[in-house]
Amino acid sequence: MNRVLMPFPADAALAGTFAAPLQARVSPVGWRHFPDGESLVTLDDALVGADVAILVSLRHADALALPLLFAARTAREFGARSVGLIAPYLGYMRQDTRFNPGEAVSTPLFAQFLEEAFDWLLTVDPHLHRVERLQSLYRIPTAHVSATPAVARWIAETVPDAVLIGPDSESLQWVEDIAARSGMPYQVLAKERYGDYDVRVSLPDPQAVAGRTPVLIDDIVSSGNTILETLAHLRRLSLPPPLLVAIHPVFAGDAYTRLQEAGLARIVSTDTIAHPSNAIALGADLAAAASSLMTASTDSPEGP
Repeated sequence: MNRVLMPFPADAALAGTFAAPLQARVSPVGWRHFPDGESLVTLDDALVGADVAILVSLRHADALALPLLFAARTAREFGARSVGLIAPYLGYMRQDTRFNPGEAVSTPLFAQFLEEAFDWLLTVDPHLHRVERLQSLYRIPTAHVSATPAVARWIAETVPDAVLIGPDSESLQWVEDIAARSGMPYQVLAKERYGDYDVRVSLPDPQAVAGRTPVLIDDIVSSGNTILETLAHLRRLSLPPPLLVAIHPVFAGDAYTRLQEAGLARIVSTDTIAHPSNAIALGADLAAAASSLMTASTDSPEGP
């Protein structure tokens, strides 16, 4: 078995959590910029016959796309037998339809971009909207790890008196599963969006949350405005300071600072995106899923 795990710089810590169970040696991707801003990618060139997994969380997909392509193609040039992508956070899942005339439908276009370079794709809880299954977007094998078992364990151990609150209907699938696994009550609120930074959330049922510690759960926390609107409602109910659990801690702009200042007792996240809030590890789950994909890829050695 000749497996190589190649993390981009921001994902080195995550790689260290599951390289051993994956039975892979870690060989980081070198990435720097020339003065004009162009990328220089450097790899270990001892890859003949290796099954390579490139690890990069696509939090900044625009900045990472070309270096990622360079890394995949260079790994093949150096003799890699297969090249897969582990993207714990998978970007470009929002624009899966044309909302306004003239707009590019970027979700399938980005899928085509990735499948031209990789033999398989692994991610964590992709944010699917009108596309029900990740496999329907890709012609290469795909798999996704669910973060809900790990999140449920963390909540059950850390906040035994929790009531789980989903800030909108899109969070239902995660909140419902976490509630079932942890045995916690839950409530999902209604949200109306008036723009990227203008959202309004319904008031929680006071009886459903009385006497419990609110734990807000969302798969992606980006602007933070939905959470801030929910917190404004919770403050009226004289509850203990809430916690926030984010599966993907995107925290665009000053969102994290604003959430810290909003009265939350704690902000925690999984380690799909490197961030100070990381507290829930997914490395073991990623290792198991990646191992299955790497094993299967050896049966189809012809890459894209």
